[in-house]
Amino acid sequence: MTDHTVKKNPASIPHSIWHADDLRRTEKEAADSLGITLYELMQRAGEAAFNVAREAYPCSSHWLILCGHGNNGGDGYVVARLAVATGLRVTLLALESDKPLPDEARMAREAWLNAGGVIHAADIVWPDEIDVIIDGLLGTGLRSAPRQDLAALIEHANAHTSPIVALDIPSGLIAQTGATPGAVIYASHTITFIALKPGLLTGKARDVVGTLHHDALGLAHWLAGQVTRLSRFDASQLVQWLPPRRPTSHKGEHGRLVIIGGDHGTAGAIRMAGEAAVRSGAGLVRVLTRKENIAPIITARPELMVHDLTPQMLEESLEWADVVVIGPGLGQQAWGKQALKKVENFRKPMLWDADALNLLAINPDKRHNRILTPHPGEAARLLNCSVAEIESDRLLSAQRLVKRYGGVAVLKGAGTVIASDDAQGIIDAGNAGMASGGMGDVLSGIIGALLGQKLPLYDAACAGCVAHGAAADRLAARYGTRGMLATDLFCTLRRVVNPDVIDVEND
Repeated sequence: MTDHTVKKNPASIPHSIWHADDLRRTEKEAADSLGITLYELMQRAGEAAFNVAREAYPCSSHWLILCGHGNNGGDGYVVARLAVATGLRVTLLALESDKPLPDEARMAREAWLNAGGVIHAADIVWPDEIDVIIDGLLGTGLRSAPRQDLAALIEHANAHTSPIVALDIPSGLIAQTGATPGAVIYASHTITFIALKPGLLTGKARDVVGTLHHDALGLAHWLAGQVTRLSRFDASQLVQWLPPRRPTSHKGEHGRLVIIGGDHGTAGAIRMAGEAAVRSGAGLVRVLTRKENIAPIITARPELMVHDLTPQMLEESLEWADVVVIGPGLGQQAWGKQALKKVENFRKPMLWDADALNLLAINPDKRHNRILTPHPGEAARLLNCSVAEIESDRLLSAQRLVKRYGGVAVLKGAGTVIASDDAQGIIDAGNAGMASGGMGDVLSGIIGALLGQKLPLYDAACAGCVAHGAAADRLAARYGTRGMLATDLFCTLRRVVNPDVIDVEND
């Protein structure tokens, strides 16, 4: 099993993502346009994988290579030949099939045999003293759980003490969705070829991919000329969304934000959303909540303007506000329902979270000036399906939310998915430390603040999720993931939303 600590992707990881089916169709087109054969691409893929494995494990001397009956296996044959040529000991196991190998994989297999290589049956007893396992069993065409013989090999590899390097994608991981319907390889490193696939970044990806590497195999220029509707967003892009402020700007220019929620017993939720907003640069933040919450919130964060949520104060605040956030601690009783009914006709940008989403699931409507930020459970209620259905295809689920409810959907989780009518992205930031109470309230405040600073809905959602994850990543790099609190993010969030500032010391 791989060590699932926080890892940073190498700088070579692109920001464009290709749908797995599209990439399979266009691979030949790309090669043809550059006068490259598919066999040559396979040679390049094998060389790239060999280099990653050799660099990661320079002291290794015996590699076990697992080859399936497809082009992923063909990549494995190339790796084997290169490894032997440099003096490594290689044991190669191959799955046999009644179906013929693809042409490129057949040529790679023949080259391995011509070089004196030996192909062992997949069910042999594994040799002792294996240092590295190369996973070339299954590629991006997988659509369901691996069959029994493959599953047995996968489980055997996972149980071994040696690290695993996966070719293109860990076997058993669905390239389009990140789902793992059956046995799956737990890789220490994954080297993906040509372009990123969505399943490497969302769903169960973070459990199984390990450190992700990418090699375009010489097709980078061609890929750059193509249009993709799916993007990867990370902390390096924050500077594009959050430029330095004009020196003479004032608080009125940075957004008047109203945050509504905090029913009996949930003052913490609305307080965290409010502080997250001011820490993310909101000019003025007004919190409307239960009267009993006013003194504790002001004591904790005096920069917030906190009022009793009365019909008159709500009406006045909606006229004053540039942006509304509703939901943290709102509850589903009459108090929360009445507030939501008044807010639903707000014409300016707004964000609905938590109980606002649960109430929306009961009385659905479609609004184009709204961001929804459900976790998988809330998304399941909004789409009247199971959490398992949501998680089986997170990209499709986010698209379904937009189709039914309008605006922008933020489907939270490991590899958060952002969707609008004409764009979709996956957030490549954040860590398991964020699996604790209050993180969603902080995210709502961050995104609300960015809406107030005039970012469009989709950009505010993307930038807010990246800032949220990047703040948590800074904490995890210092302290680890266990025990991280939502309020801990405030100390690093301020640094993250000022990406133009050069670090003079660690946080």
